[in-house]
Amino acid sequence: MTLFHQLSATSLQGQLIPMADYAGKLVLVVNTASRCGFTPQYAGLEALYKKYADQGLVVLGFPCNQFGKQEPGSADDIAQTCHINYGVTFPMFEKVEVNGAAAHPLFRYLKEELPGVLGGRIKWNFTKFLIGRDGKPLKRFAPVATPEKMEAAIRAALGI
Repeated sequence: MTLFHQLSATSLQGQLIPMADYAGKLVLVVNTASRCGFTPQYAGLEALYKKYADQGLVVLGFPCNQFGKQEPGSADDIAQTCHINYGVTFPMFEKVEVNGAAAHPLFRYLKEELPGVLGGRIKWNFTKFLIGRDGKPLKRFAPVATPEKMEAAIRAALGI
């Protein structure tokens, strides 16, 4: 079992979810925010999720308020924004920190495995990490990488 599959996170509904639940799936982890210029990417992420869920893709959203305080709301506020404004049905998790001493262990691990331009830091909201079916981190995408631009990498990782 990979380190990814040994980690867990709390869902937006307050339930502890082991990443082992996603073993055998291609996982796209995204740090999100409801009041960001990139927030419309929720729609594209949902479209990818719906299009490739049957082939094994799952998108996991992790709200974060560390960048410009762009996710100030409660779990209910976040859920409402995601579901009502963007039709999000993929799993969403409790608000986390992605940088600093209080960074969630999942993001500490992903940043170590796939350092970006800023090394061990995440630059902004909507940084994305693609994790293989075996739990190995495969690719990191910058916030400006739209879901549509990531589709070829997702298809390749799914083997389609």
